[in-house]
Amino acid sequence: MLKNTLAALAFWSATAIASAAGGDTPAAPSTVRFAIVKTASLQTHEWLLFAGGRFEPAETAFSAFLVRHGDDLFLLDSGLGSQVDSQYRADMPGWNRPFFRYDQPVRPAKDQLAEAGLGPIRRIVVSHSHWDHLSGLGDFPQAEVWLAPAEHELVKKPSQAVGGVWPSQVAGITAWKDIEFDGPAFEGFAASQDMYGDGRAVLVPMPGHTPGSIGLFLTVDSGQRYFFVGDVVWNAGALKEGAPKNWAARWLVDHDVEQTQAAIGLIRAAMARDPKLIVIPAHDAKVQASLGHFPTWVQ
Repeated sequence: MLKNTLAALAFWSATAIASAAGGDTPAAPSTVRFAIVKTASLQTHEWLLFAGGRFEPAETAFSAFLVRHGDDLFLLDSGLGSQVDSQYRADMPGWNRPFFRYDQPVRPAKDQLAEAGLGPIRRIVVSHSHWDHLSGLGDFPQAEVWLAPAEHELVKKPSQAVGGVWPSQVAGITAWKDIEFDGPAFEGFAASQDMYGDGRAVLVPMPGHTPGSIGLFLTVDSGQRYFFVGDVVWNAGALKEGAPKNWAARWLVDHDVEQTQAAIGLIRAAMARDPKLIVIPAHDAKVQASLGHFPTWVQ
């Protein structure tokens, strides 16, 4: 509350100064906030998530991230959708099932948003195209799906291969939009896409886990900055020492291990420059729970 009050005072002070000087009155800042829509989880162990992890229980979350910017709403990833059980049966290879699974119940983002009276969702930005991030796309048939060009190439060739894009999840979806990373380097990343032109929702390319993996820097109303990093790391504990995924997981799911490690280095560098930056891996249930789940908003 205090932070929001101070931000409002600063805005109105700037308005008064500009008016006295005969300058243009600055536009009112847009409301920016997000909510974590947890659709399912999996009980696992930390050592399975990153090299050097402890032999202790750890929860993996399957989440979609709802972002509000002014009057606009969009999702970053879609979580597990209403058809995930049939998608899993159709396209998850049998030998992969002991390693990649989810616990019941599943609460699709579509249902949670409908219960809250929110929608429609007209844009979904995907951090990357693996099954546990695209599952809910079909639940939002009106949405345009934003993804990196390199990721779009994967979507054009769906398969059941490890790291592939499941046919059952992309069949019939045609509203793809390539993200144009035509902005300058940002926080050490080679390029950027400022979604609203105000620096508060900035996409960056971070290839490695998949060829077109991306991240999102988001600055909410309080001024706090967050960095959504997809699956570059599965658990924030890996960032303490810059640890990669467990060796077997690296071999199975990281498209380019060296690029993934380079992305980890860039994340850690951004954290060093801004110690208050909060990094949110797509599957870190502990970090996400500390911020609260939908319908709670982080602002």
